[in-house]
Amino acid sequence: MDQSQNSVFQFFEEMGSDASRQPAFERIDTHANVIFLIGDRAYKIKRAVRFPFLDYSTLPQREAACKAEITFNQPNAPQIYREALPVTREDDGQLALDGTGDPVDWVVVMNRFERQGELDILAGRIPFPDPLSDQLARMMVAAHEAAPRRSGSGFFDELESYIEQNEAAFHEHPDLFPVEEVRHLSEQSRHLLASLRELILKRGEMGLIRRCHGDAHLRNIVLIDEEPVLFDAVEFSDAIATGDVLYDLAFLLMDLWERGQSRSANRVFNRYLDQSRLDTHAEGLAALPFYLMMRAAIRSKIAASAALAQSDPGQQDTQKTLAQTYFGFAQSFLEPSRPDLIAIGGLSGTGKTTLAYELAPDIGRAPGARVLRTDVMRKRLLDIPEEQPAPKDAYTKEASNRVYAEIDHAIRTVLAAGHSAIFDAVFASENEREKIRRIANSVEAGFTGLWLTAPAGTLKDRVSRRSGDASDATTAVVDTQLGYETGKMTWAEIDASQSPEQTAEAAREELP
Repeated sequence: MDQSQNSVFQFFEEMGSDASRQPAFERIDTHANVIFLIGDRAYKIKRAVRFPFLDYSTLPQREAACKAEITFNQPNAPQIYREALPVTREDDGQLALDGTGDPVDWVVVMNRFERQGELDILAGRIPFPDPLSDQLARMMVAAHEAAPRRSGSGFFDELESYIEQNEAAFHEHPDLFPVEEVRHLSEQSRHLLASLRELILKRGEMGLIRRCHGDAHLRNIVLIDEEPVLFDAVEFSDAIATGDVLYDLAFLLMDLWERGQSRSANRVFNRYLDQSRLDTHAEGLAALPFYLMMRAAIRSKIAASAALAQSDPGQQDTQKTLAQTYFGFAQSFLEPSRPDLIAIGGLSGTGKTTLAYELAPDIGRAPGARVLRTDVMRKRLLDIPEEQPAPKDAYTKEASNRVYAEIDHAIRTVLAAGHSAIFDAVFASENEREKIRRIANSVEAGFTGLWLTAPAGTLKDRVSRRSGDASDATTAVVDTQLGYETGKMTWAEIDASQSPEQTAEAAREELP
């Protein structure tokens, strides 16, 4: 660290504030940045350092990095990021922020936020509620839709290099990572990535390789006015920030999964795929286990390096434990898993979707089963918001056949990609129930059919109280359905008149 930066740091340490709502001063040091929280502002200075993955060692590089941080973060977090300003040396020798003298350093100016709203902190306190998970999914969809396209081949090459870098880093810590386990994980990773090459290149051609956030984990998401805001995007490396949109999403999913927020991870995963207009091809899920593994492996090696940098024995042990935990998750994400298809049938109001989301986190490989709904697919094909009622002609036989054909294709693709799925629909006829069983058999997936029942009064009451959902069912629709002839029922029958938890408990007893 050169003397000019020491004087810059001192300048901010002595800066006063007239903001009464915030503590006057706080300093946060990281390996690459120093952040000063002063009043209602935050000032982020790039350290004059050089690492293999970033270089802030010269003033022009720090200027470019500060400006890039504004460029890449303002679209996702306009509430936080203000501008990049120079710290100048004035004629009297004193430093000033955006003065008239020559720049001696640069700073990212931000609005200060309450750190207790960071999701990394909240994740250790409470299970994330479903509305927050839905917000997180929308946040990631919006970020990816705005992200510029990049090359699939370049991303694939980076993934190959990450495997080699990870293996080398793990071998530096044989006390944390057994040599044979490192070798096995590296060989698995190379083999799986080679098998994904054509898929990744195809996704690049489809516009699904983008210049994303690059670091979308819980510590870089904060609640502001009860909405999650994604901040601190990777600004120092296009290569690190570039990837499949599912690779960017995988960081958030992996972090939720590791923190014990499996329900939230599954819901974010499902709602992202439901709402994204970038990804209409479920075949991309074949790459998700690799992406999750890579995110966990990188966090593992970073934690191992952080342990070496700690002088406090307690903090050192914490980082070592974290490194081993992430390494264990990296291994588990690549464990083989036979896909299963769970079909949930029943009349409107039986709670099919509620049950699907209760079961999904525990079915199949991380982050749980893909939940598919005819109601969601119908609105997607119409290109209208899920909560907007569909026109009457969306329920003609021809229109319904199109919806089911799309769902059938999605199910086959999800299962063929090695991922489990849950499909909820009425399934009122024997032919419909037999057809879905045959789909599972065609891709050698396991199959379980669940039929939910509840009294007519319960069904009508639930439907009448429903809001903000993709279903257009009304009490009149329930009356019509009550007259259906369902034929011979071979699926496991579940009393769904109970609480969602009781219904889920009964359903789990019927699963393999």
